[in-house]
Amino acid sequence: MRIWLSLLLFLAAPARTETILLRPAQVFDGEAMHPGWQVLVDGDRIAGVGPSLAMPAGGRAIDLPGATLLPGLIEGHSHLFLHPYDETPWDDQVLHEPLALRTARATVAARATLMAGFTTARDLGTEGAGYADVGLKMAIEQGIVPGPRLLVATRAIVATGAYGPKGFEAGVVVPLGAEEADGPGIVEAVRRQVGRGADVVKFYADYRWRAGEPSRATFSETELAAGVAAAHDAGRKVAAHAATPEGMRRATLAGVDTIEHGSEGIAEVFKLMAARGVTLCPTLAAGDAIARYRGWDGAEPAPASVLAERHSFALALAAHVPMCVGGDVGVFRHGDNAREMVLMAKAGMPPIDVLRAATAGNARAFGLSDRGRIAPGLLADLVAVGGDPGRDMAAVRAIRMVMKGGAVVRLEGATSPPSP
Repeated sequence: MRIWLSLLLFLAAPARTETILLRPAQVFDGEAMHPGWQVLVDGDRIAGVGPSLAMPAGGRAIDLPGATLLPGLIEGHSHLFLHPYDETPWDDQVLHEPLALRTARATVAARATLMAGFTTARDLGTEGAGYADVGLKMAIEQGIVPGPRLLVATRAIVATGAYGPKGFEAGVVVPLGAEEADGPGIVEAVRRQVGRGADVVKFYADYRWRAGEPSRATFSETELAAGVAAAHDAGRKVAAHAATPEGMRRATLAGVDTIEHGSEGIAEVFKLMAARGVTLCPTLAAGDAIARYRGWDGAEPAPASVLAERHSFALALAAHVPMCVGGDVGVFRHGDNAREMVLMAKAGMPPIDVLRAATAGNARAFGLSDRGRIAPGLLADLVAVGGDPGRDMAAVRAIRMVMKGGAVVRLEGATSPPSP
């Protein structure tokens, strides 16, 4: 009895905490750059921010000369259960890769995401892997595998007949990359996915009905509005895949929180999104990657598809649409999440605005009040990069340190090593 009591007391005891003073060249707090600032971490929270902070007794310092300290970056659109299409086509991943293989691969993708400085990720659909993202999230939270804090969408919701894989004999039932629902069944699908672990609900507001056809709006505005209301009633944000002006218009009027892609967006629709506070996740990196898989070498002029995405992105910027940073990673290599930030800056978004979008902006869009900024009381999710990403966005790829919940998970080029 005494042994079991001792064990229970041990398991209930709080985890050992550490006090760390981080001393970079400058701090980006989610809104502005502050040269000479330092950050004090106590346990899993930020305890102090500012110049010349005092070192508490028993604490240790980590010097990061020449580095910029940022809030942990937030990946706004990922698919941890996918891997690059030049390795395996999407259809083959959905149809031929066993769930155990996809889950094992997803744990590696999660670690790569964290080590790239993205301490939170919104994963927008398992693409045929069911509710495996819920289990992956639990494994990360329990410390079984390393990875970012996850917001998961589970299966996503599509109109009947509007998703893939396709191209098989019509009478054969083929596993799909999302859950089909229509009419009143949309509300049922939302509630089912939320009940099974979805943190965010994703709809495909448009898609192509057959291979080779252009995308068209799939759900009616009434259907989308009912699904959005059900999700919001359950305290969940709603993301809508939408590339066409009509799909984007219907999704915006239905009350979605974010629109993913928007690659065919027009000024009128972006004006409507801005007026209603709907955030755009442009996923420029996915279009860039697919163009390269098709043979583009990166030279200008870019292919028409890439130019069209840049044009719609410029229209969204001009309309002052709130921006999300999320590259649709999974289409390209996990760990290269910063590719989206670099492309957004290259396409005309000021680097400091890209940094705001990847930190405080994404946190605000996703309803995450405990992260995205560097301020006392918030989670000690922090990343240090070499150089100044406020001037050169490529610096976000030069990772010097990653901290999640006050624990240093990656440290390079610092003058004080982490405690064993």
